[in-house]
Amino acid sequence: MNTIYYLASCDTCRKIIKSLPKGNALKFHDIKQDSITVAELEEMHRLSGSYEALFSRKAQLYKSMDLKNKALTEDDYKKYILEHYTFLSRPVFIIDDKIYIGNSQKNINEVLKVLNEKV
Repeated sequence: MNTIYYLASCDTCRKIIKSLPKGNALKFHDIKQDSITVAELEEMHRLSGSYEALFSRKAQLYKSMDLKNKALTEDDYKKYILEHYTFLSRPVFIIDDKIYIGNSQKNINEVLKVLNEKV
């Protein structure tokens, strides 16, 4: 199933969701209300190739926990993402077994293009 993992309280996520074409057939997964499961994260890892690609260095906890001064491993990235939703780079779209991570304009344009082709 095509899914968007997002944070409902995030202004950027809300803006992106508003820009999605109507009838997009996405399953909406608010990561704060419904935590990511190990299986979901492992699927994201399979599609992206690394946990680091899914990890957000913009998270407030990243700074407050002083993680930038630690040598994090793939296992660390996985652990932190599972421990707290804020460590997942958002939004994450999985569409037709392809993953789109983050809110860069290029990434969102690709998502919109794919979704518009499906509508």
